[in-house]
Amino acid sequence: MVKKVVVTGGKGGTGKSVVAVNLALALAKVREVVLADEDVEAPNDHILMGLDYGDLRNKEEVCVALPFIDVSKCIKCGLCGKICSESAIVITKEGLPLVIPRLCSGCKACIYACPTKAINEGKRVIGYTYLTPLNIGDVGLTLVTGVLIEGEERSYPVVIATDERAKKYAKDILIVDTAPGSNITVAASINEANLVIAVTEPTPLGAHNLELVLEIASDLGIEYWVVLNRSDIAPQNPVEKVLDKYKARLVMKIPYSMNILESYIKREPIVVYKPETNEARMFFSLAKEVNEVL
Repeated sequence: MVKKVVVTGGKGGTGKSVVAVNLALALAKVREVVLADEDVEAPNDHILMGLDYGDLRNKEEVCVALPFIDVSKCIKCGLCGKICSESAIVITKEGLPLVIPRLCSGCKACIYACPTKAINEGKRVIGYTYLTPLNIGDVGLTLVTGVLIEGEERSYPVVIATDERAKKYAKDILIVDTAPGSNITVAASINEANLVIAVTEPTPLGAHNLELVLEIASDLGIEYWVVLNRSDIAPQNPVEKVLDKYKARLVMKIPYSMNILESYIKREPIVVYKPETNEARMFFSLAKEVNEVL
């Protein structure tokens, strides 16, 4: 049975992608790993591993339903416009419905509600998923990447498609790098996880967002660990109160590190770039713990 580890972080910029990528590569030395980048609005796991967007492989479209009006069957009842919760169907002065594609969520309520079956189902491409086999250093893993088309607003279907493709392909362990925040897309990524690793920083905003993420994991009944990144940047650590409140285990403290900064700039994960450093050893130790519990 595939085990799912979700790396998330509340606010953006906490270092969750660095943790996800290095954990995946460290774990790939002993397990068969699939890494899913579900931050579909700004995926960057491939960048951290030295790839460009054009290097991603096995592209698949992510589509949502889009209604098309057959005016020859339309009786101008206006029911489709009334039932649309997204205000994606407006009624013109002639009484005919007009669909605004960017507002449509693809829920199909209008199609089912139309009394004369004057609304047909089409589709609209809103994003893509990619499945890219990789060899980084002396280890191999598979990267599944979700990408939302620029200008599109509905990332949720792309997150779901990315997660489903990754779960379908994974055979041993799946590591998910989520979007920032604590919204429905993050909750979708966390769903069905065996373990959540929340990456935070010792700031008031970091503590606030950590609490939101731990609340989601707690409500879903999922075990959670915490990684404290840039652990030495503040004299006081507001995260400690959150750890106590949720009885969360602090499994890793990463100090502000020039080694990690250099690896980030060079687009080589620290476990590959400088595997002998203390920072790399931290990730190998974290991977060992994950391997033992899963």
